[in-house]
Amino acid sequence: MLAVFFSACGNSGQQTEKTEPQKSDNMKKAAVLTGEGFQDAEAYMPMGYMTNHDVEITVIGAEKKEVKSYNSDFTIKIEKTVDEVSVEDLDILVMPGGKAPATLRENEAVVKFVKDFYETGKPVAAICHAPQILIRAGLMEGITATSYKSVKEEMLEAGVNFKDEAPVIDGNLITARNPGDLAAFSEAIMDALDK
Repeated sequence: MLAVFFSACGNSGQQTEKTEPQKSDNMKKAAVLTGEGFQDAEAYMPMGYMTNHDVEITVIGAEKKEVKSYNSDFTIKIEKTVDEVSVEDLDILVMPGGKAPATLRENEAVVKFVKDFYETGKPVAAICHAPQILIRAGLMEGITATSYKSVKEEMLEAGVNFKDEAPVIDGNLITARNPGDLAAFSEAIMDALDK
């Protein structure tokens, strides 16, 4: 199995070629939900971490297309829409932050998919602005969670017990604040998948 490395130094605007893991029936399956304006490290670091741990990843979104990060020239290809994937076929949902969640939460199909997935009890991991989608889905009241600092007031208004630490784990929900939390966030994702 080849290790996958994503360069954070360059700004070539080209997506690094990923090595496809050898697929097997017992391989864990992750969906990464994102869109235009994603935060590059918050998408690519968990994806790289999961790929290196033999997790099969499908990038999903509101529509199939190539989208660009708001903070670099990195792009990512949305492989399937939320209507083309089945909650039952996935083991975890990972949602990077950036500007994408503000747009994604306005899409009813996305909100329904996130709500349906969360309600299965399978792990959901949301970093930075991604909890905005969970708020829109009506899932955050009474939950202990964190987010990017500018989302804190929205979290409190939604009834969240907000903690300024990471990762924060409450039931099947894993949350983190910003790219500085990515190592702990990625480890928490794998811990959840290993249970």
